[in-house]
Amino acid sequence: MNYNKFLPMTETTYYIMLSLIEPLHGYGIMQQVKSLSAGNVDIAPGTLYGALENLKKQKLITLVADETEKRRKIYHLTELGVDVLKMEYQRMQTLVTISAPMLAGR
Repeated sequence: MNYNKFLPMTETTYYIMLSLIEPLHGYGIMQQVKSLSAGNVDIAPGTLYGALENLKKQKLITLVADETEKRRKIYHLTELGVDVLKMEYQRMQTLVTISAPMLAGR
C-alpha cells in the first residue's frame, strides 16, 4: 500500500490520531489534544467531526460500539491508522535529526 498519500499530516490530524491510540469519544479527543499540545491546539467541534469523518473514509480510524454510553460515538485507530501514525512520527523524527546539527549554535 502507498502510505505516502496520507503524509504529511496536519498538526491537528496528528494530535487527533495520537489521541485515538486508545478508544475515545469526541469531547475526550478535544480534551486530549489540548492536553498533548500543552494548550496550543484547541479543536472546535466542527473541525473535529469533519476530521473524524475524513479519517473514517480513509480507514485510518473506526467507530467502535460502547455499551455504557449509547449517545457517545467512540473512535479508535485502525491497524492502517497505527502504521500511518508511525510513519508520520518517523518522518518528523528525520526532520529533527537533519535539522538539529544545522541549527545548533544559531
